[in-house]
Amino acid sequence: MAPVAQFRSVVVDCPEPLELARFYAAIGGGAPQEADADWVVLQVPGGPRVAFQRAPGLTPPEWPRSDRNAQQFHLDFDAGATWAEMDAAHEKVLALGARVLDEEDKEKKDFVVYADLAGHPFCLCRIDS
Repeated sequence: MAPVAQFRSVVVDCPEPLELARFYAAIGGGAPQEADADWVVLQVPGGPRVAFQRAPGLTPPEWPRSDRNAQQFHLDFDAGATWAEMDAAHEKVLALGARVLDEEDKEKKDFVVYADLAGHPFCLCRIDS
């Protein structure tokens, strides 16, 4: 079946688009391209185009609750194949301002869930090499 359209972007609502684009650029690479104060695009090298759109008064999801402000999406990042690489990535995202939402059973699940600066969940994942 032929596609109807070509995939363009994942768009993330947030209070401060440039700040959040810089946060994700520090994690996944690329450089934010500011169209205006309300719209910033980040082309992740070898990955998707992520746009950040100003949403004043955004109420972030309460992860992992699904009954109120349910998670609408999350981003996954491969953080390495070893626990040393995962631990190093963990320290770096915390230094950028992320906060841990769930690291229970991380060795069994091979991922840790964090909140970004706007409260959106994202994961650092351990990948098998």
